[in-house]
Amino acid sequence: MKRILLVVLLLPNAAFAQDGATVRRMFEAGQYQQVIESAEGEASPDALYAAAQSHQKLGATAEARETYGRLAARPETDAWHFVGLSGRQLLDDQTDAALGSARRAAAMAANLSDVHYQLGLVLAKRQDWGGAAEAFDRAAELNPGHAYAHYYGGLMHYRAGRPDRMAIHFEQFLKLAPEAPERPEVLQIMRTVRGR
Repeated sequence: MKRILLVVLLLPNAAFAQDGATVRRMFEAGQYQQVIESAEGEASPDALYAAAQSHQKLGATAEARETYGRLAARPETDAWHFVGLSGRQLLDDQTDAALGSARRAAAMAANLSDVHYQLGLVLAKRQDWGGAAEAFDRAAELNPGHAYAHYYGGLMHYRAGRPDRMAIHFEQFLKLAPEAPERPEVLQIMRTVRGR
C-alpha cells in the first residue's frame, strides 16, 4: 500500500516538472533550484533552457554550460540546438558566434518565443539596445505570458531611450511575475522614470 501511494505521489510531480509553462513560472518566482531539479532526466527543451538560466542565476557557470550543452546536443535540424549553442557561446563571451547561432535559431523557428529571447540576450550583451528591444518585443508578442521577455524588453527600451515602451513591458512583467526577484529593481526604475 505504501509503495502504491508513493508512486501516485511521484507521478503527478514527474508530469508537473516536465510542463514548460510550469517550469517558467517557477523560474519567474526565483525558484531556481526547483527549475534545475525539474530538468533532470528527459526534460523538454524549454525546461532545459530555463534550467540553464537558473544555473546562471545561481552563479553555477559550469552547470549552465553543461545544460546548454544538452540543448546543443539536439540535431542541427532543431532550432533548440542553436539556442543551446548560443547560450554556451554567450557564457564563454563568444558574442559573434552566439549571435550567429541565435540568428540561425530564429531563422529556423521564427514563431518560437525563446529563440527571439535568446537573440535578445545576445544583442543586450553586445549593447545593441535597439536590436535587443526588438528581439524581446518579438518574444513577448509570440508569448505574452513570458515575463522575462517583458522584463528585458523593458530594460532594453529604457537603455534605448524609450521610457514609454519600457513602462508597458515593466507593467506587464509586474503582473506576470509578482514574486520575481527583480520586482524591487523594476519598481525603482519605474519610480525614477515617472519622477522626471
